Amino acid sequence: MQALLDSIFNFLNTTGIVRLFTDSEINPIKTIIMFAIAFVLVYLAIVKQYEPLLLLPIAIGMLLTNLPGAGIFNLGYFIEPAGVDFLEVLHHGGLLDLLYLGVKLGIYPCLIFIGIGAMTDFSPLISNPKSLLIGAGAQLGVFVAYGAAVLSGQFTPAEAASIGIIGGADGPTAILVTKTLAPDLLGAIAIAAYSYMALIPMIQPPLMKLMTTPEERKIKMTTLRKVSKTELILFPLLVTFIVGLIVPDAVPLVGCLMFGNLLNVCGVTDRLSKTAQNEMMNIVTIFLGISVGATASADNFLRFETLLIIACGLVAFCISTLGGLITAKIMCKLTGGKINPLIGSAGVSAVPMAARVSQKEGQKEDPSNFLLMHAMGPNVAGVIGSAVAAGVFLATFK
Repeated sequence: MQALLDSIFNFLNTTGIVRLFTDSEINPIKTIIMFAIAFVLVYLAIVKQYEPLLLLPIAIGMLLTNLPGAGIFNLGYFIEPAGVDFLEVLHHGGLLDLLYLGVKLGIYPCLIFIGIGAMTDFSPLISNPKSLLIGAGAQLGVFVAYGAAVLSGQFTPAEAASIGIIGGADGPTAILVTKTLAPDLLGAIAIAAYSYMALIPMIQPPLMKLMTTPEERKIKMTTLRKVSKTELILFPLLVTFIVGLIVPDAVPLVGCLMFGNLLNVCGVTDRLSKTAQNEMMNIVTIFLGISVGATASADNFLRFETLLIIACGLVAFCISTLGGLITAKIMCKLTGGKINPLIGSAGVSAVPMAARVSQKEGQKEDPSNFLLMHAMGPNVAGVIGSAVAAGVFLATFK
């Protein structure tokens, strides 16, 4: 009988409930708050459908890493000054430690960029190369937020660069930069980046109305010219070549993006293109989301710095939107009113949501106005622009 009682007592001591309140390394209040945040993210992903494909895996990763005693993720393996001991991770790491290796080695973001490239149509940008200027202007928030984070005195320049890249509205890019420059901030930055991407339909319209007049919003743009297959094939090759010569650190992202696009447009690799767009993209998205969410442990996430990251990220995103709008407004003046400034908000990298917002706001003023394809030019230019900005930060601080 005593042996049975001892067995029951030993079992109870191993439960997460007991560990939550008896383990000296666990703060029960912080842990419960993290559970609440995880469930809120689940609600936003499922009920509100805010970026569910990534927000839901991130929420589950956050839930799993904070379960007392589970031991499936140990961030300490990846932020030690001496570097990552991969043998230690392989021999003693938990499930999410193994999956996180794909983040730490920069594998997942690059694979996702192959899928994004395969799904992206660059013909609006090729047809209207001036759109590239709008995509460049929309990177303004990246550098303003970087400066704000540095001036706050709470972050190192490398950490500030990771925060600033949120303004590019590109989750995989933010993750690639942060895993290299500030891995302990990865959870907060990833959640901020994807949250603001999901909130584009709420954040951008007020800024668009602030920066444009009703007359400007009614401008109808001429139909884009048809792009030849030769142009579609040459574009990814030339972009990779030019970016590689100027910003080599941007090649992992830009090269993968353009490789995926080449699979789609060349006409001889349809099977590979469809695999990149579907099976590979879905699998990598699951692994990326759940392993990034695992970095949001209670002690690592619930800090004053997290609030600053969220605030700086919002500033970055808003200023990037304003930068795109200002650039498009200047181009509108220079072209004699041939460019609708609303497409400037699409200069951020969130494809195709930002372009759809431009289309929607334009049709509010004139239901017969169709801006979607025109907005896709700055939108895909923003993808390239954010990758180049990431390359600049990596070259400077890694």
